[in-house]
Amino acid sequence: MPALPGTAAPIPQDAGARRYRLAFVLVTSLFFLWGFSYGLLDVLNKHFQEALDITRARSALLQAAYFGAYFLMALPAARLMERHGYKTGILLGLGLFAAGALLFIPATAAGVFEYFLFALFVIACGLACLETAANPYATVLGPAESSERRLNLAQSFNGLGTFIAPFIGGKLFFGASASGMSGSHGVQLIYVATAIVVIAIAVLVWRTRMPEVATGAASAATQAAHVPLFAQRHFVLAVVAQFFYVAAQVGVGAFFINYAVDHVPGLSSERAAYLLAVALGCFLAGRFLTTALMGAVAPARLLTVYAVISIALCAVVVAGMGRLSVAALIALFFFMSMMFPTIFALGVKGLGAQTKRGASFIIMAIVGGAIVPSFMGRIADARGIETAFWVPALCFAVVAGYGLCARPRA
Repeated sequence: MPALPGTAAPIPQDAGARRYRLAFVLVTSLFFLWGFSYGLLDVLNKHFQEALDITRARSALLQAAYFGAYFLMALPAARLMERHGYKTGILLGLGLFAAGALLFIPATAAGVFEYFLFALFVIACGLACLETAANPYATVLGPAESSERRLNLAQSFNGLGTFIAPFIGGKLFFGASASGMSGSHGVQLIYVATAIVVIAIAVLVWRTRMPEVATGAASAATQAAHVPLFAQRHFVLAVVAQFFYVAAQVGVGAFFINYAVDHVPGLSSERAAYLLAVALGCFLAGRFLTTALMGAVAPARLLTVYAVISIALCAVVVAGMGRLSVAALIALFFFMSMMFPTIFALGVKGLGAQTKRGASFIIMAIVGGAIVPSFMGRIADARGIETAFWVPALCFAVVAGYGLCARPRA
């Protein structure tokens, strides 16, 4: 099978962390890119409500298009990587990401909501390829026993991207000059700039030697027993937990600005977007702090504790106690921070040669983010934004249950 230029032949996983350092740095930059893209999504949600005069339920179609693409693209991406390696999946993802970002040019010219949905769908197809490649790749670029910490570290830069994006989006989408569709020209500007950066990184990845780690030896016992993927309980439960976690995270982020504007007197959408950036700063801090904590506390134990705290914070949000509830909503981001990478790492641990396929199903579970926000939007339109936050509370209960089930494997 011909290899891409710069792709190394497979090497043993225990060959030493130094040989993987450059690959890990490049992979970590990908986490920043899709974090930045996701950070813009929640600001776009509120922008389109105002600029295109659409309901909260309709604006949630942004999340449906974005995360629905993950469901459709993850498994084909895994199959591609099983044949051609991680590097091919990364390059395909970057290409689709850049193409979708450039589609914002005709979408802005037309000023039609559906065109923006299509552009975001293409971007998300690219991100599905990147996540299917980068998440498992980060876990195998080093010792198996530290895979959860390594993925949380890489995902911390995802948090950095989501932290920066609302500051930029808030200024360009809701600034003093951003009235009506003129705000969409700011949308166009930021996505074209993003496309240029993505193309530059794709060129760098193409020209860099990326080791194709051999994962088969990591789980020889599992392979010897020929255990089917869906017969492995820790993996199946991880898929379920990831569905509900992403559903909660996306729902919380999608309606953060709506909630803040409704519960802080005189707060504008622009300032609420900056407040979202503060919340995502808590998300970022949570990633780094939790990575350090995992040196002393089992990842599954932390997952359970953080999920229980998240349920309590959702209850405060539902209570609708003004600034106190907004503060609880901000704090919620800190405790959500470690859930995705920890569930992912626990789910793919020990899968060996089935790692890429298993990773694709966990990425497909991101479709929870396409389904639940629309449901939350309908509840918010019918019964108020506070009531809608019972939905993520129930999702965190599922995550807490997974943490309890996964503790013996931690």
